[in-house]
Amino acid sequence: MKAKPRFILAAGVLGLLMTGPFLLTALLLFADAKEAERAAFAEFLIPRLPLGGLMTFMGFVGGLILLRSLFRQYVHGLLRMAETMRLMLGANRNFRVTPEGPPEVRELARAVNALAQQRDKLLDDVEGQIDRAKATVEEEKNRLAALMSELALGVIVCNLDGRVLLYNSRARLQFKALAQGPTSMSGGALIGLGRSIFSILERGQITHSLDNIQQRLRKGSAEPTANFITTTRGGQLLRAQMAPVLRTGASGPATATVDGLPPTPPPGEGGDEVGGQAAPAQEKVLDNPFGAELQVTGYVLTIENITRNFEREAERDQALQTLTDGNRAALGNIRAAVETLLDSPEMGTDIRGRFMRVIADEVAAMSGKLEATMNRFADSLKTRWPLEDVLAIDILAAAARRIEEKLKLPIKHEEQDASLWMRVDSFSLIQAITFLAARLQDHYEIRELRLRLATEGSMVFVDLIWSGTTVSSETLYTWELEPMNVGAETSPLTLRDVIDRHGAEIWYQRDKAAHNAFFRIVLPAAATPDAPVVDLAQHLHSDSRPEYYDFDLFAARDAAGAGIDPERKLTELSYSVFDTETTGLLPAEGDEIIQMGAVRVVNNRLLRQEIFDQLVDPGIPLKPEGIPIHGITEAMVNGQPRLDAVLPAFHEFCAETVLVAHNAAFDLRFFQLKEDSLGVRFTQPVLDTLLLSAVIHPNQDSHRLESIAERLGINVIGRHTALGDAFVTGEVFLKMIPLLADMGIVTLRQALEASQKTYFARVNY
Repeated sequence: MKAKPRFILAAGVLGLLMTGPFLLTALLLFADAKEAERAAFAEFLIPRLPLGGLMTFMGFVGGLILLRSLFRQYVHGLLRMAETMRLMLGANRNFRVTPEGPPEVRELARAVNALAQQRDKLLDDVEGQIDRAKATVEEEKNRLAALMSELALGVIVCNLDGRVLLYNSRARLQFKALAQGPTSMSGGALIGLGRSIFSILERGQITHSLDNIQQRLRKGSAEPTANFITTTRGGQLLRAQMAPVLRTGASGPATATVDGLPPTPPPGEGGDEVGGQAAPAQEKVLDNPFGAELQVTGYVLTIENITRNFEREAERDQALQTLTDGNRAALGNIRAAVETLLDSPEMGTDIRGRFMRVIADEVAAMSGKLEATMNRFADSLKTRWPLEDVLAIDILAAAARRIEEKLKLPIKHEEQDASLWMRVDSFSLIQAITFLAARLQDHYEIRELRLRLATEGSMVFVDLIWSGTTVSSETLYTWELEPMNVGAETSPLTLRDVIDRHGAEIWYQRDKAAHNAFFRIVLPAAATPDAPVVDLAQHLHSDSRPEYYDFDLFAARDAAGAGIDPERKLTELSYSVFDTETTGLLPAEGDEIIQMGAVRVVNNRLLRQEIFDQLVDPGIPLKPEGIPIHGITEAMVNGQPRLDAVLPAFHEFCAETVLVAHNAAFDLRFFQLKEDSLGVRFTQPVLDTLLLSAVIHPNQDSHRLESIAERLGINVIGRHTALGDAFVTGEVFLKMIPLLADMGIVTLRQALEASQKTYFARVNY
């Protein structure tokens, strides 16, 4: 029985104890007395009844006050102590019972704290041993994460339902760059742990490729892979290679399905079909030629964006087509004129002159078309060459080290802009600089070389400067055509090859005033990469290893789009924990959202790098009293997207997840007021940490987010920003899940029903 009903029952018993004896005595006297005695007793009692009743009432009130004090000190105090003890046992080991109340309760609190201290020492020792035992495994996991993160190709690992189990940084950046539409906004990306790969790639191609892999496995292929080209929703072309994730089964048939669909049986094996689809009951064994059965548990996709390559190929084909079709008629006219001249040697001078003018005109026209085509398709017609964006100062530093090492030639650096980027092949460019230095040393015996960087427009100038003997233009032309051999090192490339393949130029110039000469290599500049944004997520994340993988999801089998089953356990669901900052607290009176932040929770992990963080232009002035709280100013929101663009983006970010917020009714009221105008409805279940706190700790005085976080041992950083509050709320929610389980609340339905029974569920906005 809860404390309040117990107090009411105790008060009733107290009242009964105080009035019961008097009533019983009076009843007995009246029952045994004679009529005259009754009259005398009534005459004696009635005048004194008000005073006796008042004394009885005062005694009852005094007893009630004493009883309430004892209840607060003992019953209520012990209940709060029990909640605190459960916190110490589960969510927050460092939490301690505050010694308060009567001496006996304070002594019990001190004893509980002493036991907790001893328990913590034992747990620290056990955890230390576990940590040492797990060190090797953790090191291997970190190596895997680091290797996957730095691969040049995008890598994605999926289970058979198409749920993403792993992705590296390259894949994340690729798909974020390819995102067209609302998910490209503010950290929202098309890829994330637990999300469906079918939201990015076409389901039919994945199914077909996996079926081809199964066919190859049945035939004993040593390389059971499949390749395909697909397009994203934004029209980008991707080249993908699929490889299966195989597991050797100890017994039973090995099967493989994609998103609930069985594999297509091999030709000749039959299988019932319903409407052209293989019946779900038909599952096929993948035979391993080495004698064991193999089970396909998922697949690895390597992704490469070939849109630009395809465009270049198309431009190259168009250039060749232009040259062919545009000059075919001119060549025919020239050929006809030449044949006529050769066949008619006796032709008169005037006629011969007209034919010669025809030839000259056609040649001029062909030359003009050729020049125009070359200018238009110059980049596409260049030989393919792997170029990358690098800091120019790094190239010069590497070239200087190589020249000093190979040629023993001192190098000095003149003014260099450390912010210049070039798009080059680093190795061949350093070879070219070293080759020029070697030729200058061999032929002109220069004793020192200076390197300089400059820029103009979209070009970067790399200057090799020396004093003394000048070099003729003919000499430079000769060097351009020589192989770039330096000492014992040989190269099949010439200096001209490197220059042409970079779309660059090389000049020779003299500075008569300074008595210097220099070679200037003119190279294309690259766009300066944006400086990495140090956002709140990185500040809050103490572990440097990206959370881009979770192999526990291999066992997760949940068909995409099947909806959220309220009977599923809380530990099995995916969540989007969100928060908003607003212009005020009255959504029905015109206040608007000015910031939205969210983070995903998958497999009981807060994925700090899968976030949604977006400022919103409210279209109304901000209230001055709110700016010191959330720190958002008019200048910050001006020019930001409006809510009609941000809310659909957030809706897509939260797809197929349960929503979690603190005081969710407040945030959801803003969403509900926009449903009709924006056509965006959030129909998924919503869990509120405010209500869940009242379920778990009904005897605590405060259920503010800071108070809950303190009780659960969570450091509060970045409060009153939407993303900061979302992170804190997510950590609070993850701590609450085991506490709810201790109370027998393990499913989504149970959590929702328990929340609705609390007092705070009645609050409306």
